[in-house]
This record gives sequence, C-alpha cells and structure tokens, in this order.
Amino acid sequence: MDAEATPQSTVKEHVSRHDSIGDLPLVTKSARVTGVAAMDHDREAEVTAAINDRLESAGLARSLAGPEDWEHLRDELISEGRAKLVRRLSTLAGRYGRPKPMLVRVRLRTEATVDYLAGQYVGIRYGGTSRAYSLSSSPTQAELELCVRRVPGGRLSPELCGDMSVGDKVTVRGPYGDLVLGEQSQRDIVFLATGTGVAPFKGMIDYLFETGRDEHRGHQRDVWLFLGAAWEDDLPYRERFREYAAERENFHFVPCLSRERVLTDWDGETDYVQHALLKHTDGDAVTAPLDEELERWLRTDPESGVEARLDPSNVDVYACGINAMVHSLVLTAERLGVPPERIESEGFG
Repeated sequence: MDAEATPQSTVKEHVSRHDSIGDLPLVTKSARVTGVAAMDHDREAEVTAAINDRLESAGLARSLAGPEDWEHLRDELISEGRAKLVRRLSTLAGRYGRPKPMLVRVRLRTEATVDYLAGQYVGIRYGGTSRAYSLSSSPTQAELELCVRRVPGGRLSPELCGDMSVGDKVTVRGPYGDLVLGEQSQRDIVFLATGTGVAPFKGMIDYLFETGRDEHRGHQRDVWLFLGAAWEDDLPYRERFREYAAERENFHFVPCLSRERVLTDWDGETDYVQHALLKHTDGDAVTAPLDEELERWLRTDPESGVEARLDPSNVDVYACGINAMVHSLVLTAERLGVPPERIESEGFG
C-alpha cells in the first residue's frame, strides 16, 4: 500500500498480545464452560452432490463418493485437458475437506463478575495455552461468550473447537482493548467485519438494542452490519442478525458471501465488504472526490434487498477482521468522506 493509500485511522492490533496474554493479571482463577455449539454445518454430502451434478452436465461418466476421491479425480481431469472444469470444481472441493466444526460459540460462567465494555477482548487459558479472544456477549449478560474459528495448526483454536466441552475449566484474563462504542449521538452506526471479526460487534449490537442506545433524543439511529465470509454457514450469529433485521426497521444486515453461489441459489451480495459498503451508500451524500473504480461501485445496484442508504457524513464506523482487509475497509470509509475520528478499527491475523 503506497503512502497515499495509507488509512489515516490507526488499525489497532491485538494479535501481537497473544504470546504475552498469559503474563497479564488474572481476572478469575476459574471459569466454567456452560455451552459449546457449532455455528457451521457438515455440507459434505451437499458438496459431493453438486460436484457430481457438474460432472454429469459436462457429459463425464465420473462420480465422486467423498473427499478422498478428489485428488485422483482432479489429476484425471487435468490429464484429459479439463483444466477449466477443475478450476470450477476446486472451490467446491475445498469446502468439504476441512475439519468439523470450524466455527463455534463458547459460553463461560466466571466465579467473579467480569466488568467489561461491549467490544473488548479477554485472554483465555485452556490446557496450558493462552490466547486472546473478543467477547461476543453484551455486558448486560450474566455469562461471557466467545466466537472461535478453528485455525488449522493453531495453538488453541483446534482444542476449543474440537475438544472443549461443558464443565471444562478455563482461566480468564482481562478485559482489554479500545474497540468500544463511542458516545451516544444522532449519527448512524456502520459495522464492517469479516469472519469472526464480527464477534465484538455482536456484543455491541446486542448492547445497543438492549439499552436503547440505538436512539438519541427521540431520533432512531440506523445500525448497519456488513459481514463477509466465504460460505453462508461461515457467518457467525447469522440467525440472530436476521432476527434483528426482521424485528427492527433501523437494523440493516448485509451478508457478503464470496463462494456460496457455487453451491446454492444464493442471490445476495458476493462482493467484498468494502464494495458492498459503496453500493449501499447514498451517492448524492458523497462530496469527496472518488476515483473511477470507487465511482463504479457507488453506481452499482445492491443485491442485498436492503433499500436503505447510508450517509458517510453522518456515521460512526467500526471495522474488525484480518489486518489486510481492515486496512481496505478503513481506507474505503475515509475515501467516502467519513472523518478519521469517526472510524474505530481493530485487526488480527
């Protein structure tokens, strides 16, 4: 990224604190796991059927019984000059070979009350390993909740996703972090996230609605959530966000799925989160000069079904996710004219 493209807002990182999180002060010596639930699904049969349908459509007398067959089938197709078909099928094949589950929610009940602000994170020690995880629960709740995505070869997430069970004990340190809600105002709120970067925003959104902070002096604030992932069941808390969208006219949920359309009839957004942000922005409210690419996205019709549009001069923006993506999100918001002091961000990975 060149100097002109560097976001003026600073993207805070807590990934660097993973290794030192175990040295920070204890909040509680013991917390008990009260719930572990997968948020993604086993779609192996669905994917296998989709691959076989495409093989049949291509006029090939082939069939795939399961993930173990893919490598051999791929080599066969390549040797027959079917490289284009292999490219189409590889996206599907990459889905069913992964461990299960990949995405879980973990609930904890601590011995002592943990006072925290919506959006903060804690250090979790389990099985002798400490890592930092954002809290996806609202401070109004009696228990803490984490959103964990399995990182193959990771130091702790495979254990949290695959081995942790109700009744297990963990140690909690914290809370830490500055990605928290700003002062209550009449400005609308825009959350931009990829994957488990939505965890702190889940807590913030719950807190906003539970405490009535989505209103200010009788003015209802629009609350936007743009959330990106590859597959639909990679969207953390998607059911809850859809419930909010159905129940509250001021909540606008825009999921952005890059791969779902190759498997199902997904008809929502498939573009990057920053592009979906541009598509849902009121072009008449943008006064900042935009380059040709941003102008093109600004003029592109959304596919989300959300009719509302946002005014970049009247929003507070929060961005969280993988570092490189967060930099792009922040840069896009700034180019739309959102003042840097109205943007809060945190990156990891």
